[in-house]
Amino acid sequence: MRIVSIVGLLTAFAICRHTMAQEPAAASRKGTVAGTEPTSADYLALAEEIEAALRRDVLDAWFPRCIDTAYGGFLSDFARDWTPTRSGGKFSVFQGRMTWVAAQVVRRRPDLRDRFLPVVRHGLEYLNGVMWDKIHGGFFWMLDDNGSIPPSSGDGKHLYGMSFCLYGAAAAYQATRDPRALELAQKAFRWIDGHAHDNEHGGYREQLTRDGKSMDSELDRGRASGVGFIGFKSMNTHIHLLESFTQLYEVWRDELVRIRLEELLTVTRDKVCAEPGVMNQFFTMDWRPIPDHDSYGHDVETAYLMLEAEEVLGKGHDPKTGRMARMLVDHGLAYGWDRTLGGFYRFGTTFGRPEDRQKEWWMQFEGLNALLLMHETHSRDTDAYFRAFQQQWQFIKRYQIDAEFHGVYEMIGQDGNPTVPGKGRIWKAAYHDGRALLIVSDRLRNLAKTAAR
Repeated sequence: MRIVSIVGLLTAFAICRHTMAQEPAAASRKGTVAGTEPTSADYLALAEEIEAALRRDVLDAWFPRCIDTAYGGFLSDFARDWTPTRSGGKFSVFQGRMTWVAAQVVRRRPDLRDRFLPVVRHGLEYLNGVMWDKIHGGFFWMLDDNGSIPPSSGDGKHLYGMSFCLYGAAAAYQATRDPRALELAQKAFRWIDGHAHDNEHGGYREQLTRDGKSMDSELDRGRASGVGFIGFKSMNTHIHLLESFTQLYEVWRDELVRIRLEELLTVTRDKVCAEPGVMNQFFTMDWRPIPDHDSYGHDVETAYLMLEAEEVLGKGHDPKTGRMARMLVDHGLAYGWDRTLGGFYRFGTTFGRPEDRQKEWWMQFEGLNALLLMHETHSRDTDAYFRAFQQQWQFIKRYQIDAEFHGVYEMIGQDGNPTVPGKGRIWKAAYHDGRALLIVSDRLRNLAKTAAR
């Protein structure tokens, strides 16, 4: 008699529960119905809607109004009607993300190349000339508009911010072929790896002093810093290091970058992720998980990031990675998705009800991307992902996008009304929504070509 683990049973239950729960909500909507293959026309109609939203509610909404012509870099703070509000300064994460988005537009949208190439160069100039620490190396975490370190932020280096500046620099090289961009990305990688790589346990130390020393004294240990806690590792930093190293390896086939990218993929899949499709948020330095909430948005985002990393590594997909990616999306749908309106909730526990039912903008777009990716991969097995994708897009159109002033609301409450109406701040860039809509529009067009054969 074969013994079945309780985790396996619970995983199967979660997936079954998800599939059954989606049937009535998705099948009742207009469009493709249960058991009907999407046609080329279905895919193309969705691609046109999504491309229009990309241009109207992301690219035209942010650019050129976010370009800071006085101090360099990008402005982050805007009210609902896109009126500039009090500046939050120049945040490493925001500056790297906006540079990356502009670079992707140059690469993926030839008709917008001439418009966005100067934006990429503007972002690179700031990353290279201001955000990079010319004394100690590495990127600053936060600067004020004058380029000084605000007393409130401290002068430490945080790998989460470093990662996004590296991400932007590598993408800028793809878009411009400016050797300064590649040199900056290479310098950033060497600084990160030389100062922060954990040679004993794998992964990276996340919080460092300005000159690159580890912040691990008993006095500092456990203090909040960046997106984590001093002396501990976090899911959030490591999945975005995976993301930025993937971008870097696309343009620089360095052997050490490959080794570290493979290590981060393994760490993410085998240590950060866990059955039945959840991710622990914090860890001791030797990767023992610390109990915390499950973030549904990070789950679905990481499903995409792991598969993207394998694609760039060029060795084909490991079934272990595909299995974990699918479990992450299935768990998000089973426990963290609104079956009535659509949309992913903020967080909950592994098997319990969602504990925060607000819907944050970035989770909705990462979910849209992950659902279509799962449909592309598993459409022969089930149409549930495509129907969930359709409902997710309807949620975004109806509730997350501002039809009056355009752009995307930051937070939506359970009733579908915005609880945070502002359009921009240092943590809300054009990155999650811009990336997802770029990728989804392209993927839908590719699916349309396949369906037409």
